[in-house]
Amino acid sequence: MLKYTIAFLKRGDEILLLNREKPYWMGCWNGVGGKLLPNETPLDCVLREIKEETGIKLETIHYKGTVTWNVGSFDGGGMYLYLADLPANFSYSTPTKTDEGILDWKKIDWILDTENQGIANLHYFFPAMLHDNQTYEHRFIYEGDLVKAFTSIPQNLEVCHSNQVPVK
Repeated sequence: MLKYTIAFLKRGDEILLLNREKPYWMGCWNGVGGKLLPNETPLDCVLREIKEETGIKLETIHYKGTVTWNVGSFDGGGMYLYLADLPANFSYSTPTKTDEGILDWKKIDWILDTENQGIANLHYFFPAMLHDNQTYEHRFIYEGDLVKAFTSIPQNLEVCHSNQVPVK
């Protein structure tokens, strides 16, 4: 079992991102999420973290796979990846300062711009997460802070459509 969850809340052509004030990815825009509590499912964790970090209460969210990383020979861990599709008219005023950082809506094109250096490594897996119904294990291998290798491996999971949680 992985230790973390991460979620991206989509409203039309925008994603609600958090500019983190704490490690990891301090000073970079990323999704919301956090560490699983003992005996907590990934789904329960991601819904709790979204509520804690944004104040938004969701009933369902789409499981999109996992993101894992290794730093040299050290297994750095991983997180369960989720995407919420909010109505285009969903009202959530930003920028908003929180204990975790600053929340703001960012255009998808801005997030994926190759010149954008203020984003966590989202451009590697974001297009598949947004446009592909397949779930993937997205694997990073780092050398220091640099991505040395990245692969996306399709997951062979059935998805329970009532709550969008993976069933092995």
